[in-house]
Amino acid sequence: MAEPDECATPSGFDAHTGLVVVDVQNDFADPAGSLSIAGGEHVVSPINNLVQAAVSAGAIVVYTQDWHPPHTPHFQAHGGPWPVHCVAGTWGAQFHPRLQIAGPVVRKGVGPEDGYSGFTSRELQSGADRPTELHALLANHGATDLVVVGLALDVCVRATALDALRLGYHTTVLRSCTQPIAAGPDDVASTVEALLAAGVDVL
Repeated sequence: MAEPDECATPSGFDAHTGLVVVDVQNDFADPAGSLSIAGGEHVVSPINNLVQAAVSAGAIVVYTQDWHPPHTPHFQAHGGPWPVHCVAGTWGAQFHPRLQIAGPVVRKGVGPEDGYSGFTSRELQSGADRPTELHALLANHGATDLVVVGLALDVCVRATALDALRLGYHTTVLRSCTQPIAAGPDDVASTVEALLAAGVDVL
């Protein structure tokens, strides 16, 4: 499968735009990753082009990174839904080697919690949400509009975009710069429909 050179793009980046690149890490984006996403590696080059456009326009670029402990109720081995992935300090947790890094990194899922959204971590015992530093980074830059790309569309991209909307950002997900874990067209359609129904633009 050829890797596209460009994502579908919003109207343009400026100093009030934030580009949030979600979890483009080896365990998701590399075929050898423990939670490899079909086509995950094909988002890297178009995201890099988007990063360059954002930086040139004075937009802030922020990256989220799963950074799990080896033992967490997030993993199947400890009662959770997912195989072991993105364990802190391992190859799988590293960003894809071709991904261009041009801004701060927000690590999530660093303790015994779910880290789906880049904006919050949810304590599994209490259900309480704890904010990450992502909102502060974007707000300090003056961002009002967010473009969300990365992996995976139906999990962390979706959660990040919905949280962004809740926090008052005008939020766009670029479908051509993300891939889902669930491969079925109905699964993808339901994710896109949920984002659109909430008020997220999907291009």
